[in-house]
Amino acid sequence: MSRITLHPSGHEIECGPGETVLSAVEKAGFAMPNNCRAGACGECKVKVLEGEFDQGMVLDMALSDEERRQGYGLMCMAKPLSEELVIEWGTADAKPKLFPPRENMLHLVTERLPRTPRIVELRLRPLGNTMRFWPGQYVMLGDPQAGAPLRSYSLANAPRPDGELAVQITREEHGATSRWLHDTVQVGDMIKVSGPYGTFIGDPAVETPILCMAAGSGLAPILSLTETALRRGFKQPVRLLFSARTADDVYGHGLIAYLQARHRRFRFMPTLTGEQKEGMLHGRIPALLPELFPDLSGYSVFIAGKPEFVESCRLAALERGARPEFIHTEGYFPRAAAKAPQASQLVNA
Repeated sequence: MSRITLHPSGHEIECGPGETVLSAVEKAGFAMPNNCRAGACGECKVKVLEGEFDQGMVLDMALSDEERRQGYGLMCMAKPLSEELVIEWGTADAKPKLFPPRENMLHLVTERLPRTPRIVELRLRPLGNTMRFWPGQYVMLGDPQAGAPLRSYSLANAPRPDGELAVQITREEHGATSRWLHDTVQVGDMIKVSGPYGTFIGDPAVETPILCMAAGSGLAPILSLTETALRRGFKQPVRLLFSARTADDVYGHGLIAYLQARHRRFRFMPTLTGEQKEGMLHGRIPALLPELFPDLSGYSVFIAGKPEFVESCRLAALERGARPEFIHTEGYFPRAAAKAPQASQLVNA
């Protein structure tokens, strides 16, 4: 049994005999970037600071001789040989480093999917390099020349090898960009995407039960986070409370049904504020929390939606004992500008 230490956080992970570093890191709950898992793509390239490892068979195009001399390795094939292997991954609080955002990446609209009377989902395929992102992040969309200022939209899907992006747009009558995306942009159109931005990614090594709360298209980043966590084998219970005005405003049924069928610890709990319907809760989430979750002291909490919704849920979670450092929020401010990450938060180019 070897020990993998993440630098600079100092977080330690056990790695069994014959196990790759990537596999051990994933079992510990960390979503290390990867694609081919066969030493061919270079997505899992990490610098090894201390210790010895067997790199295995990898392609030169994925790991050059110069990179080897500098101490880099591909974690999908690397197996520790020494008692401890120290790798440079994550930040001081064990969160992953972010991918550098890029501007004006051309994408083609491949699908338009009506989700509710006011929400449409666009599926976008890259025409160049794929955009690497963490679940929970967002992109900027718009066309200023067409009268649609750049606005932020959360990504609704887990990262995919083909780079497809899903964004869910709520139509705002006074929002020029949302009306442009709803009324003008069609399947087959090319649009420019900038990103990824945002730090609504939580702690990938969390080992607590999770409560997610969302309203409207705030469901988008929650779906991205939930799908990714469950797909990589997250073991703790995950509960998703979704607030909608009517049953017609509840969406994502297909993906949610799949996640519930595959993962018994995941439960979707919609609540309606404008009508009552059999099989669904009724009322606003902050008022329901005392009965549904009387003690949140051991939970990680994720909240996404309009700022007033986020704040009311945050306060309600604190009243139920949730720890402030375990509460992660994403408020949808209509004119918020993209926030570029600091250099210390980025992965090596």
